[in-house]
Amino acid sequence: MHFVDPNQPVLILGGFLITDEAYGNLASWIRSSQGVSVSVVPSSKFDWLLTTWAIGWRRLLDRVDQSVKELQTKSPTGKVTLIGHSSGGVMLRLYLGDRPFSSRVYSGYQRCNRLVMLGSPHQALRATPLRALVDTLYPGCCFSTYVDYVSIAGRLSLEGGNASRFAKRSAAGSYRSIIGDPNVEGDGLVPVTSALLKQSRQLILENTAHGGLFGDLWYGSSERIEQWWCTAINQSNLTQA
Repeated sequence: MHFVDPNQPVLILGGFLITDEAYGNLASWIRSSQGVSVSVVPSSKFDWLLTTWAIGWRRLLDRVDQSVKELQTKSPTGKVTLIGHSSGGVMLRLYLGDRPFSSRVYSGYQRCNRLVMLGSPHQALRATPLRALVDTLYPGCCFSTYVDYVSIAGRLSLEGGNASRFAKRSAAGSYRSIIGDPNVEGDGLVPVTSALLKQSRQLILENTAHGGLFGDLWYGSSERIEQWWCTAINQSNLTQA
């Protein structure tokens, strides 16, 4: 297990088609409760639409790299904690890597020593080519010698009051497209088994939706942030699988 200084800065990369404003509450909570520097990677819906191609990934990962280097100057350890929501968590696994990607070598593992992934679709039967590339190049917790990997999944009851109408209509189709089974548990978009990266420290949040579109209480809600943040920092409370 790794010791990661809770006072080091945090960088957040959001999910597909979710703009950075959606993570304002998460960033504010971390700043006010932890007293650390927090940045959110700027992203528009256009930026995310471009991630169908490698150039779109590179555009966002270049911003990640720039922000990480800026935050390092404020870090007592010289390291940065990464938080990725949904697709952002998968992309940050690539950022940690040391192989060329679209004419870039990021080697983020040298600058970042913790990656927290919120509802990220890691294991998938029909992953997009770029997501599949991440698993091919960097399976599981590839840089676990240097980086503490924490994967967090939400378990949302589609019969409960937190699930939105959209989640109730679309969850089964999403689960089927990701792992081939419409009847599994998940956060309304990503199945639990997909979100829990192999070999990482793992946490399942009850009654937690993928995002605001799927339910009022999601990974970025204050009531949920406190649960996963405190547990991610207190390593003894997480299982490793």
